Amino acid sequence: MCGIIAYLGEDSAAPILLEGLKRLEYRGYDSAGILTVNDESQFELKKDVGKVLEIHEKLNFLDLNGTAGIAHTRWATHGGVTQANAHPHLSNNGRIAVIHNGIIENYKELRSKLTSQGFVFSSETDTEVVPNLIEYWMRIKGLDLVEAVLNTFQSLEGNFAIVLIDRDSKTIIGAKNGSPLVLGVGSNGKNEYFLASDIPAFLDRTKDVVYLYDGDMVVLRCDSHSRSKKSSSYQIYNFRDGRKIVTRPVQSVSWDMEHAAKGEFDHFMLKEITEQVETIQKAGAQDRETIEDIARRIKEAKGVFLIGCGSSFHACLSVSYLFSKLAAFHINTVLASEFSAYEHFLKKDTLVIAVSQSGETIDILDAVRTAKQKGCQVISIVNVMGSSLTQMSDKTLFLNVGPEISVLSTKTYTAQLVVLTLLAYALAGNLDEGLQRVKYLWNIVYNLTAASTRARIRALADRLSKSEHIFVIGRGSLYATALEAALKIKEVSYIHAEAFAGGELKHGPISLIGKDTPCIVFVSKDTEKLILSNAMEVKSRGGYLIGIGPTPIESFDFFIKVPETGELNPVCDIIPIQILAYQLAVILGHDPDRPRNLAKSVTVR
Repeated sequence: MCGIIAYLGEDSAAPILLEGLKRLEYRGYDSAGILTVNDESQFELKKDVGKVLEIHEKLNFLDLNGTAGIAHTRWATHGGVTQANAHPHLSNNGRIAVIHNGIIENYKELRSKLTSQGFVFSSETDTEVVPNLIEYWMRIKGLDLVEAVLNTFQSLEGNFAIVLIDRDSKTIIGAKNGSPLVLGVGSNGKNEYFLASDIPAFLDRTKDVVYLYDGDMVVLRCDSHSRSKKSSSYQIYNFRDGRKIVTRPVQSVSWDMEHAAKGEFDHFMLKEITEQVETIQKAGAQDRETIEDIARRIKEAKGVFLIGCGSSFHACLSVSYLFSKLAAFHINTVLASEFSAYEHFLKKDTLVIAVSQSGETIDILDAVRTAKQKGCQVISIVNVMGSSLTQMSDKTLFLNVGPEISVLSTKTYTAQLVVLTLLAYALAGNLDEGLQRVKYLWNIVYNLTAASTRARIRALADRLSKSEHIFVIGRGSLYATALEAALKIKEVSYIHAEAFAGGELKHGPISLIGKDTPCIVFVSKDTEKLILSNAMEVKSRGGYLIGIGPTPIESFDFFIKVPETGELNPVCDIIPIQILAYQLAVILGHDPDRPRNLAKSVTVR
């Protein structure tokens, strides 16, 4: 995944693009670049490897002139992390510049075709075929800019969001096909437009957005009536249908820059962990009729699948236990990347519930496409309005937690648990009880995220930071919590962490336990007897036990108290581990917002 932003307006583009890149850096931080068109209709370009501010300190992006430009921060897929592979990329004649997020699957064939026509390539990326294809259609085939771009987009295979700028006309064109791209429209009569991977990139300038659909191609034009007065306009085409113009509504987002800024916190991850005091309540504030309608659809379906990736899958797995316990209802929980193996079970009366933070992860979108091809009904639970997943779904529940900037899922994970839990309560006919129990969490979560709790967990992090391995065990829905805990620790601290169902330790993994090997144990009232038996197996082999639960146990070497909340234990029990993972990263000198090799949503297979 990469971050894209473009600007066309009356103000200097470089400062706007730089600020946008800083807000998009969670999407990729291998390299970055900014390109503008100056008043003489010449490109000015600066790009290099490294993080945005590191490159800015070296090259000074603010030296770039002009009121139109594009910018990109890269997470490497095709080609190594080099200056040549950094975006933007130019056509051979230097007229077209392109930035790109996603994968062009047929780039080798396109590159071979262009090479046979005399085109030369200077990078290893798949992106570079795009500006040269546009040049091919314009210079060799004689098409105008829009027709050349349409032909180019129609020839591309794969999921992508692409933005390009034409040097001569200062026209900016963007298109999306399975990767995120949103149009920002200047507010209060401001004559400016933005294209970006995510709304926070331009939220300080406007809250008015147009959610683009797959196949949409938006053309932003700058009309120069005089040297002192310019106007801009836009049109949206469907590039799959040629020059057919489509209309999309302008909508206003409800959150502001405060939600997308770190404020007093050192990192977004910590800010978003502490925000769970509010976001868990917001996730629970769902429309009652919608929850009950989805519960009815679940009950009437002939087979229900819960699908997700990473943390979202853990949320699905956790709540699958709850569907069984509360509603005596069986639900199939499948990794989205493995869902195609189940396609022979899918029928028209099958219901698929797709859970995702971004709504743009390629594995979840591929799984939903498989379901739609079989005629299944699809319900999505997602945080990002206008995302590709929402466009593909028959009905959507939004998490309502605002932007999550840190790569690691924290507040969206607990929000997913809350929404799914409410569905389980509704299916059991006890939605009121579920809503009441979610409200009860406020004070517990407040205490779990308080500075005093974070200081106590910091002491544990100091000890565990020297560990090579950390093991985590749980039973029932807390087995899924153990999986999520291990994922959080290894994602951001790079310490090997592994989770097991408590009963599985004796079937092999216990051979890994040695003197002082840390083992985190999730305890709840309904699993206490069995999980403590498993914990003692670790203790007797010299392991260091870290207990998380409602009551201190003598055998625990370190204990974190989390009040018993029954069916909502998974929501609260994960929060101390989110804090622990964050503090391990800080102690070890890692950036918790930008863990190595990871990106917020994975848009490549």
